[in-house]
Amino acid sequence: MKKALIVVDYQNDFVDGALGFEKAPSLEPVIVEKITRAREEGIEVLFTFDTHTENYLQTQEGKNLPIPHCIQGSEGWKLFGKVSQMVQPQDRCFYKPCFGSWELAEYARERNFEQMELCGLVSNICVLSNAALLKAALPEAEILVDAKATASFDESMNEKVLDILSGIQVKVINR
Repeated sequence: MKKALIVVDYQNDFVDGALGFEKAPSLEPVIVEKITRAREEGIEVLFTFDTHTENYLQTQEGKNLPIPHCIQGSEGWKLFGKVSQMVQPQDRCFYKPCFGSWELAEYARERNFEQMELCGLVSNICVLSNAALLKAALPEAEILVDAKATASFDESMNEKVLDILSGIQVKVINR
């Protein structure tokens, strides 16, 4: 079975930077373990990066969320902690200017993954967006989201999005 682990936006600005929140750092050991296990099992590991430019505040997202974050090349844009040390040269990284990555969905379809597991941040924004795009790109693939490896700054939104993901036939594990 062709599988991928997708680490969504586990970046400094979402963990302890501009948009950081209390629960985000606690995901680090869980995500590190997932990456380690994926490598041991020969599963492809992919990373997404929320990626903005200096004109962020003039974008639609910036007007709705007027907090500059994940400016390409900044410290906040880099992956957090030990996760940053886990990227290997063969890993594909997707730099996305908005919540979901069409490029990631196209890559997944080209590779014809049968199973894709997502972890990372933020559950009700980028994790949800990418899971929905992947489900649209590969409707017969099993898409999983690990509840213990994703979070939101708003716990009630996190719970709601896990319900919504189940509703679009994304399997929520470890809930």
